[in-house]
Amino acid sequence: MDYLQPIEAVIPGVQGRVLGVLSRSESEMTIRTVARLAGASAQQTSVLVGDLLRLGIVSRREAGSSALIALNRTNEAARLIATLGDVRHSVIQRLRGRAKLITPAPTSLVVFGSFARGEARAESDLDVLAVCPKGVASDDAGWVDSLGAWESSARQIGGNAISTIVVGESELPSLLRRRSGPWSEIVREGIALIGLPLADLAAV
Repeated sequence: MDYLQPIEAVIPGVQGRVLGVLSRSESEMTIRTVARLAGASAQQTSVLVGDLLRLGIVSRREAGSSALIALNRTNEAARLIATLGDVRHSVIQRLRGRAKLITPAPTSLVVFGSFARGEARAESDLDVLAVCPKGVASDDAGWVDSLGAWESSARQIGGNAISTIVVGESELPSLLRRRSGPWSEIVREGIALIGLPLADLAAV
């Protein structure tokens, strides 16, 4: 999935680009401004906006000599489009729900990297840090199978390949205190799906 421009990824062409621009703004804009941001001609955008107005997806307000348009967020179809624009939030919630089925439960399960920043494109991996709990070996068959099932579900839910770093709880604090490699980024930008926050584990 392209999490930077999810609407454009699902709805190709000028229509997707215009809807993407409108979904990312809470403010009214002129057709010329929408056209510029969408990389479309003013004529193309005007025709498309007329169609969206008839569907109720877009609202229009006259302001002097200009017409201001916006996504009509009270319209149900427009609400679904806006939800697609924030699909990363929905994916995170589903990943959290599915992570509760991992047994034994990870001490922490964190997504990081471009997905956590909201910058993942279709070719980006969904980067994951899985902290194996104390008393369980990282190569324990049950743990590996359960985590693998979550990874398969995450691939289906998010649409992107999964890249997982697995570490033991006891070795994690020293890794998180490193200033090099991915660890400072994981602590700074990581989103915990379940378990303890990494900042707490780094302080151990």
